[in-house]
Formats: sequence, C-alpha cells, structure tokens
Amino acid sequence: MKKPFVTKEQIEEITKQFPTPFHLYDEKGIRENARKMKKAFSWNKGFKEYFAVKATPNPYILNILKEEGCGADCSSLTELMLSEAVGITGHNIMFSSNDTPAEDFKKAAELGAIINLDDITHIDFLNDICGIPETICCRYNPGGYFKMGTDIMDNPGDAKYGMTKDQMVEAYKRLMKMGAKNFGIHAFLASNTVTNEYYPTLARIIFELAVELKKETGADIKFVNLSGGVGIPYTPDKEPNDIIAIGEGVRKAFEEVMVPAGLGDVAIFTELGRFMLAPYGCLVTKAIHEKHIYKEYIGVDACAVNLMRPAMYGAYHHITVLGKENEPCDHKYDITGSLCENNDKFAIDRMLPKIDMGDYLVIHDTGAHGFAMGYNYNGRLKSAEILLQEDGSVKMIRRAETPKDYFATFDFSDILKDMKY
Repeated sequence: MKKPFVTKEQIEEITKQFPTPFHLYDEKGIRENARKMKKAFSWNKGFKEYFAVKATPNPYILNILKEEGCGADCSSLTELMLSEAVGITGHNIMFSSNDTPAEDFKKAAELGAIINLDDITHIDFLNDICGIPETICCRYNPGGYFKMGTDIMDNPGDAKYGMTKDQMVEAYKRLMKMGAKNFGIHAFLASNTVTNEYYPTLARIIFELAVELKKETGADIKFVNLSGGVGIPYTPDKEPNDIIAIGEGVRKAFEEVMVPAGLGDVAIFTELGRFMLAPYGCLVTKAIHEKHIYKEYIGVDACAVNLMRPAMYGAYHHITVLGKENEPCDHKYDITGSLCENNDKFAIDRMLPKIDMGDYLVIHDTGAHGFAMGYNYNGRLKSAEILLQEDGSVKMIRRAETPKDYFATFDFSDILKDMKY
C-alpha cells in the first residue's frame, strides 16, 4: 500500500497558510533519490543525470537537483531560460527537442548547451542559424517494436522521434565535415517502464550502435544518453524499480560491449523526470461535495487543471484519505473535479474509506507531469506549489494563479478595463 509522505496533522497546519488544492513536494525524498541515482552509476566517471525540466518546471526544484549534481534536459526556449536563471548553463544542459523552432536552437547555442539533433534535416537548419558546435548529439530510432523477451514494450517505429541507423551514419559524417569533433548518441524507446531490465536492454542497443558508428565514421564518441523511460509504479501492487540493480545492469552491458571496442571512457547520461520526482510530489485536495444518483460521487476542490493525467490518459493515481488510512475501503466512489467535462475524474469506481465533507485527499505520484501539464479550461486557475523542507517546515515555491493572471494576455488593449478583480 502506498503511504503518503505527509500526515493529516501536517496538512491541517499547512492549510492554515495555503488553501487547497496545492501540489506538495518532499525535499528529503527528492534529495535521497538523486543521491541513490548518482550512486547507481558511480562506476562511470563521466555520469550525469540531466533532469527532464518538462516534468516539473519549477526553479526551486531545479535548484535542489542542481545542488545534487544534476543538469537540465530542456526541450523548449522557456525551459532553457528557466535553467539559465538558476545557473544551469553550458554542457550542464542537454537540449533534446523535435520540430524545433529556430529561436530555440539559437538560445541553446547561446547557452553552450549540448544540442541533440532529432532529425538529419536539422543539420543544415542548425548550421544556418548558429553554425555546428564542436560537441553534438544525434537521436536514434531503431524502428519496429521494442521488445524485452516476448513482451512488446513500445513501438518506436510509430514514433516521430529520431533518425534511422543509416541516417545516423550519414549525419555523423556530415557533421564531422562541418566541424563537429565530439559526438553523443541518444535514444528513447519506451515510457514509464517498471522493470529493472529496460535501461540495460536499451544501453546494449545504443552501445552496439556506438561501436558501429565509430567503425563506419571514425567519430570520437564521448557520451551515450539513455534518455528517460525508467518509471514508477502508480498502482500499489507493483514493486518500484531498483536503480542500483539498473545501474549494475548497464555497467555489465558497458563492459561487454563498449570496453572491448576501446570505448571504455565514454560517459553515460540519463534524462529522467518521472523517476526523479513523481513519488515525491502529491496533489492535496479537499472533499467539498457529494452526489448520490446512479453512482456515488465525491467532488473535490481540485480538477483536471491541477492534474490532467487521469482525464487525458485514464491514468491511475492512488488516493489516500488522510486520517482514514487504516479504515476499510468499503465505499465505491468516482472522485471528480468541477470541469464541464465528464472525464474530469481522478478515480472511477474506486474503493475507498467513507469520505466525509472536509476530508483531505492525497493524490499520489504527481511530482512529475502533474502541475506541469495543467491548463485553464473553464477559466479554472492553477494551484500553488508547496515544498515540504527537510526540517519539516513548508515554503511556497509557486503561488496560485489569480484571475488577473488569467486575463493578463489581454493587457495589450483596454477591452477589459472595467474588469473587477
């Protein structure tokens, strides 16, 4: 069973300062996990985790991870700007994007970021904008289905990302002629895997490609970027990934493939978001309405604006009713938000303890791709983000949106001059 990192008593104190709903992050858990990640790959001298900024784009969170030695994986202009603002620049940024606007490439080059090219046509596009840097990376897509044993994990052949093997060879040769000297390989084959075998399997595929590319092009390969894909168990019946075992599996593949090929000095990079943050964030919300028709409904003060994944993907997020952790789950509810969309439900037919009005609900595993995916449908406003610090105190790390924020994009004219806030 999933256990919240916060108690009912703590939430009752926090809500005296910050009303629900809000996203709450566990600093202690974030730091401990980052250190465990670093330990798992300590066998590789050049290892670096580039945190996926898209997962939790908050400068306070980025600062914590920066202090733990992480870089930033950016995919847009604003993510680059955010990273720069907290002092993450140069090769501490990995810029992995697709269908990339010129202004994004320009900013990445300005910051000295490692640019990861998603497509072979981007070579000339980048060159026309800012030239080819000495250090460059290319993204690989092997096509077909990605299998582990008899299980199909994902379908790279249907993904819009990356280059074919032949394109990788051609890209390296062209980039060398254009002045590139240091090369990296990047690949992302599956999302949110809950198995210790994914990274080692992916690593072996990329390592074998690295050996081929070195042989065919003579390129100086400096790093292999395993990207993301190491996930978390959202349901309580699954065991979490063991990052120490994962790191050991990658080491074994590295020593079997890379070392004999003279590539033993190649650095390993990762770009994890969900694994780094999801379990260390939750959405705290309060039961404010109940409805008894053909089903039993509990309405809470959060909605899909605060957490889109259940509405968008039908994704499962575990729910704890604070103070009732040991009570029987003998009531079946749909837990709903207030949007005018029937899919605005955090849970459907979920067995939970009896919920009374005013009860606090913790929606687990929202630390990544939670707040970040929010939107403003129905004019609903995004919530605050709060940090539970290591000493037990709390700090607001993003205020809640206001109606004035919502209407701010009309400030170019006076059409809303009579708006009353």
